[in-house]
Amino acid sequence: MTADVLAIAAHPDDIEMTCAGTVLSLIAQGKTVAGVDLTRGELGTRGTPEIREQEAAEGARIMKLIARENMGFRDGFFRNDEEHQLALIPLIRQYKPQIVLTNTPDDRHPDHGRAAQLVIDACFYSGLRQIKTVGKDGQPQEAHRPIYVYHFIQDRSLKPDFVVDVTPYWNQKLEAIKAYKSQFFNPESSEPQSYISGEPFMKFLESRTREHGHMIGVEFGEGFISRRMLGVTDLFALI
Repeated sequence: MTADVLAIAAHPDDIEMTCAGTVLSLIAQGKTVAGVDLTRGELGTRGTPEIREQEAAEGARIMKLIARENMGFRDGFFRNDEEHQLALIPLIRQYKPQIVLTNTPDDRHPDHGRAAQLVIDACFYSGLRQIKTVGKDGQPQEAHRPIYVYHFIQDRSLKPDFVVDVTPYWNQKLEAIKAYKSQFFNPESSEPQSYISGEPFMKFLESRTREHGHMIGVEFGEGFISRRMLGVTDLFALI
């Protein structure tokens, strides 16, 4: 199974919060998207890894991902090193994405920036044929390097290099976020409060998406950072 786009994030729910609208818009255009969570989020204040696994499956269903996998790296303690790169490269070669969406390079949570650099390096090394890997079927894999790696913006207010109009998909994005009942605002929950569990954080997510939409003259948008220069062939394709 291959995918046009592979979304790779440090924690379950990162994809939903940051780029679910973009994922849904891509799928509406006929593209295929798969998701990879690097950790099970086991250090989270609320919920359990087992609960978050179920919530991630529901989020994947709402976003219409063709697949969602979890690398099982240690939450908070994974590293951008040879071991983790060699674990991630086979998935990149398996799905052969043209585009990878991943965490922001600089953010409040240390895992996000570390995940961003891990994904950047793994995508590059995935294109080196002298690095030998085998797939789940035990067969040797061909080298593959994604064309683009884009970083979704998370907690910190960073300036995006481009913004995707996700106005038609805002309600589905919100539904995907709310699939994580253990993590986000839930008046029925008796678990300890966390940075993301209050109603103000949900309002922040909406205001961030509105802010990015405002930048391009639409109601809702999702911003991304690119480390390489972007080019266009049609000026009239710009919003």
